[in-house]
Amino acid sequence: MYKVKVYVTLRESVLDPQGKAVTQSLHALDYQEVADVRIGKYMELTIEKSTRDINEVVKDICTKLLANPVIEDYRYEVEECVPQ
Repeated sequence: MYKVKVYVTLRESVLDPQGKAVTQSLHALDYQEVADVRIGKYMELTIEKSTRDINEVVKDICTKLLANPVIEDYRYEVEECVPQ
């Protein structure tokens, strides 16, 4: 069994209005040292072992469902775990 941590973020070239709003709010709260905020998504998947390569499975899932490859980048970490 695998635990997969997936991080999805907007590409650097894509405007992040949520991030800008949070940056402005932090400045209003007197956190002037915060230069920029980018908002993203974090997901954890638990995947059973199979004959398919885990990296190929995760890449398929990310590109077909979890991330929009036109405007988002993703990265992931795979951790083998023992079922409880």
